[in-house]
Amino acid sequence: MANDKPRSLIEKILINHSDVDDLNPGDIVNVNIDARVARDFGGANVVNNLEKHNLTIQDPHRTFFTFDCNPGGSDQKYAANQQRCRIFARNQKLKIFDINQGIGTHLAIDLGLVSPGGTFVSTDSHANIIGAIGAFGQGMGDVDIASAWAHGSVWFKVPPSMKVTLTGKPGKFATAKDIVLRLLQHFGANGMLGYAVEYSGDIVDQLNLSDRITIASMATEMGAIITLFVPNADIIRYLEEKTGKQLKIVNADPEYAYQQEQTVDLGNLRPMISRPGHPEDVVSIDEISKVKIDSAFIGSCTNGRFEDLAKAAQILTNRKVAPGVVLKIVPATDKIWNKCLEKGILEIFKKAGALVGNAGCAGCAAGQIGQNGPGEVTISTGNRNYAGKQGKGSVYLASPATVAASAIAGYIVPEDKIPEKPEIFVSSATLESTHKITPSGPQQEHPLEITGRVWIINKDNIDTDMIYHNKHLAITEISEMGQYALGNLDGWQDFPQKSKPGDIILTGKNFGAGSSRQQAVDCFKALGISAIIAESFGAIYERNAINTGFPILTLKTRLSELNINNGEQIKVNLEKGTVIKSDRTVIQINPFNTVQKDIYLRGGLL
Repeated sequence: MANDKPRSLIEKILINHSDVDDLNPGDIVNVNIDARVARDFGGANVVNNLEKHNLTIQDPHRTFFTFDCNPGGSDQKYAANQQRCRIFARNQKLKIFDINQGIGTHLAIDLGLVSPGGTFVSTDSHANIIGAIGAFGQGMGDVDIASAWAHGSVWFKVPPSMKVTLTGKPGKFATAKDIVLRLLQHFGANGMLGYAVEYSGDIVDQLNLSDRITIASMATEMGAIITLFVPNADIIRYLEEKTGKQLKIVNADPEYAYQQEQTVDLGNLRPMISRPGHPEDVVSIDEISKVKIDSAFIGSCTNGRFEDLAKAAQILTNRKVAPGVVLKIVPATDKIWNKCLEKGILEIFKKAGALVGNAGCAGCAAGQIGQNGPGEVTISTGNRNYAGKQGKGSVYLASPATVAASAIAGYIVPEDKIPEKPEIFVSSATLESTHKITPSGPQQEHPLEITGRVWIINKDNIDTDMIYHNKHLAITEISEMGQYALGNLDGWQDFPQKSKPGDIILTGKNFGAGSSRQQAVDCFKALGISAIIAESFGAIYERNAINTGFPILTLKTRLSELNINNGEQIKVNLEKGTVIKSDRTVIQINPFNTVQKDIYLRGGLL
């Protein structure tokens, strides 16, 4: 029977949550979702979509808001969006994990909103953290989440599966963050693109839940759909204790033939550092020579667990943060915050001179604890250091141990090389000016053949912060978004002024990597861009574009091989997958699939 053949872990989870008993990579399946979450920055748009289309909630008991981006409600637009969600939740009898609770993905694990083998979606691009407990989690845009709330399921393309075996014994001072930075060094920003990855190897069973969350949280930065760990006995006991449920473990079949297998050697691993601008630009800390820092941040969904903070406290005990350096610490959840209080860890932080904030995402959200200013150098435990993501300065990524040690030293240093006396630095910064641009109106037609002028953006891994900066996330009117398109991509800040309705963008690999923000698609719709053709797209970006009815297509070859000139007029057939150049040469590209075509012709998923 078809359902008896060997299965990967992701295939088993998807089959268990669908009405099919056989599927293969590339198949499109309707997946039932155990827990559906909207956060504070995307929640108001989810509500807007539901009310606009007169949709109701399929199962209020499985539907949640998590307010983790702005735990203080300190921005007026965030505060307004949060209150809109609160009113909607009261009327619909939905559970809110409000600004005093912490990061939604961590709450989902600790409170049992999703269990091993389960399914979870959120407007958080790091919803794949759920892979830490062997469950399927996926970040999605506002339209996707609205559909999941209304119907209890979403369509999903079955990803191919990759097995990554970790070998070797890491060095004494290497942590889980150093392991995942080593993986980033190995795979780069798109080495796992589109895959569901299963980790294996002797070291995997030794990793605690905090370690697994750290590693799973950076799946997005390697392009993966999700990275999965099968829970060990200790983690199952923890989850059963927290949730009061008896849990079952879902495993891949040992004889399954993975689409790709790789081995990564962790032997004698030293602490690692990701240099500013690209999470995958990773080197050993021993290659970094006394880089001065202005600030340090410990927290985020990657390193805000109790074990992370306890390690930092161990290093900070009876020590002080270097003069001129600001150390900011934000626990992942309120329960972790309280445990730190009970264990005396917060007292250690305060005596060392650190600022401790309420539980939440902190530095990854504009305006929150962890942002930096122009010229500021920060070392952070976050998962992203894209230009502008955590402010106007530069951000290095490292483990909590390295961040704590660096805060004491005043420069980047591993915990085994903290100096007796800190170095004091004098820094300067130059403020940048900004300007506003009047947006054009969006196109309304849905032709299967389009003609337009080409813009060639010959770059790979253009992330959503480059496309649409997170400081504009509170904007909900699409007509206002066009003026900010590509506003954080070097050399393309004036694109809204130069582009015209009907233009077509040609670009490289992994376009739209990073965050789940719908605005990174809608800003192009606001400008009237008729299509984006890329070598490949970030997984969440691809869904967002398809679901909002915006034409995106993928090339069958490298961009450099097309011989198309910037500004050339081309004709694109979305259904046939052809590009006709001005000299009538025909280039084959990947056409719309049936789901994409249907959604496009309907004008969007909803």
